[in-house]
Order: sequence, then C-alpha cells, then structure tokens
Amino acid sequence: MSADDAARGSSRNRRPRYLPLQILLGFLVVYFLIPFWWLIINSSKSSVGLFGGGNALWFSDDINYVENIRQLFTYGGGIYGRWLLNSALYAFVGGVGATVLAVLAGYGFAKYRFAGRRLAFAILLGAVMVPTTALVIPTFVLFAKIGLTNTIWAVILPTLLNPFGVYLMHVYARDAVPDELLDAARVDGAGELRTFLRIALPLMRPAIVTVLLLSVVASWNNYFLPLAMLSDNRLFPVTVGIGLWQSTASTYGAAGGQSLWSIIILGSLVSVVPLIIAFLTLQRYWQGGLSIGSLK
Repeated sequence: MSADDAARGSSRNRRPRYLPLQILLGFLVVYFLIPFWWLIINSSKSSVGLFGGGNALWFSDDINYVENIRQLFTYGGGIYGRWLLNSALYAFVGGVGATVLAVLAGYGFAKYRFAGRRLAFAILLGAVMVPTTALVIPTFVLFAKIGLTNTIWAVILPTLLNPFGVYLMHVYARDAVPDELLDAARVDGAGELRTFLRIALPLMRPAIVTVLLLSVVASWNNYFLPLAMLSDNRLFPVTVGIGLWQSTASTYGAAGGQSLWSIIILGSLVSVVPLIIAFLTLQRYWQGGLSIGSLK
C-alpha cells in the first residue's frame, strides 16, 4: 500500500471520531452568533417594523439603517457619541494601565526572589477568586471619602488592578523566558531594565496581547462600577447609557418607548464594533508573538 493510500485511510478513520465534536462546535457557533445576527437585523427596522409582528430574524421591507443611525447620534443632544468616547477613554487608559502593571508584577513574581514573595502571591491568588462586583461597594465608600466619586478616576483607577492578568503573566513569564537568557544578558553587561525590555518583553508578547485584550474588553463592558460611581450622565460609558435608555423605554412603554427601542438596539450593535476592531487589529501581533516565542 502506498503512502498516499495510507494517508487517505488514516484521514477516513479520523473523520467519524471527530464528527460529534465538529457538530457540537458548529452548534455553539450558531448559538453564539444568533444574538449578534438579531442585533444586525433589528437595528435596521423602524419602530413599526420592530413591533409589527414580523420575522425577528430577517429584514423587514423597510430597511432603516441611515435614519436609525441619525436618530442614535442626535437623540438627547448627541449624548451617545459622548458615551462612546467615554468608553474608549476608560477602556484605553484602564486596559493599557492594567496591562503594564500586570506585565511588571507578573515578571517580578516569576523572575525575582524577594522577602514576602510567597505571601504576596498567595494574596494575589485570593484576589483572583473574589468577584469584582463584590468590591464595588467598598470601593465606592473609599472613593467617596477621598472625593473621587462622579469623576473619570472613579472608573479608571479600579480597573488598573487586574489580579488575573498578573497571574497569567507570571505563569507565562516563568515558562517562556528562560533564566539562562537573562543570566547571559547580565553577564554581557545589560542592566535589569535593558534585559527586561530587550530579552523578556518580546518573548512575553502573546501573553501581553492576551492580557491587553481581556483588560480592554472588561473595561469596555464594565457596567456595575460606573453605575455606582457616576451620577453625571455625561460621564457614563456606553453600557450604562444604554441601560439608562432601556429603563426609560420600559417606563414609558408604548407611549414613547417604541421609537427609543430602535436606537437602543442599534446602539448596542455599534457598541460591539470597537471590540471587533480591537480583536482584528491585535490578532496579527498575537500571531506574530506566538511565532517569536516558538523561535526563541
């Protein structure tokens, strides 16, 4: 039997074994894409098409994207655009800051020995297990005493602390950055900062991009913290702003809520677009970092 025949036979033998898994994965893909498809479809409808009893998973005769977008960015004096900018600010500053702190702390835990290291790392592991929502009220009390509530810092500063990001960077740096490379750089006369920037940082790129994505997404989707910290709607992120519109639409009902539901759905769709762009933009750096790590 030739090598090609053997390869084809092996491929046929593998197909039945992986078929249930492929069916399951296909089902999960459809399951998770249906809500996004629902947003795309219903954000094109007017209030009449939205509540007219038509097919919720297909376009109506009246596709109304342009008018809905105009209403979205003009309703309430164009407050939605401000909410988007607020979310971008919170996600960028909080995500980048949390990533920088996680990289430094994770590398320090992985590659340095210092007094109290085990105790500090145990506290870090305990912090990973605490839900962030459980810390909102104590954080609010603390920030109220120092006068930082209803400011952008009330949202940015708590998001800078990412215990899971520190743990992830510690695990990755411990295995991906060989101690021999660091010792060789020190023998050649490189200082600790130069060794970190020139040797360790490129090897840690995949984990850095992962922590950055997780931090940005967490900051962008943050709801409970800004809801508790902020009272000025001009400082709201888009998540809290859409929640405010939703409560308004539910309160007014048919009297004035139907037209508002159309822009709420479109606003939810628009709020997802920056996250998709972030993933697509950072994906090549993610893949490039994986290649660099494998070569090293």
